[in-house]
Amino acid sequence: MTHELDATGLLCPLPVLKARKRLMALSSGDVLIVTTDDPAAVIDIPHFCAEAGHTLQDAGENGAAMIWTIVKG
Repeated sequence: MTHELDATGLLCPLPVLKARKRLMALSSGDVLIVTTDDPAAVIDIPHFCAEAGHTLQDAGENGAAMIWTIVKG
């Protein structure tokens, strides 16, 4: 199942904290698509996924926003 989280306008550490909270409610294998515009997310999101055991499946840009596709571990 795919879920979305719009974290635009939020600064570090809020995008990661909101993603963590959202992922806690999902089942293993579910996908969370996170949209951010915080420059620190380029470091924070991949680090969070590696530390928490989630898979960062894709990262891309859409204008000023970054789109992250995370598969819950």
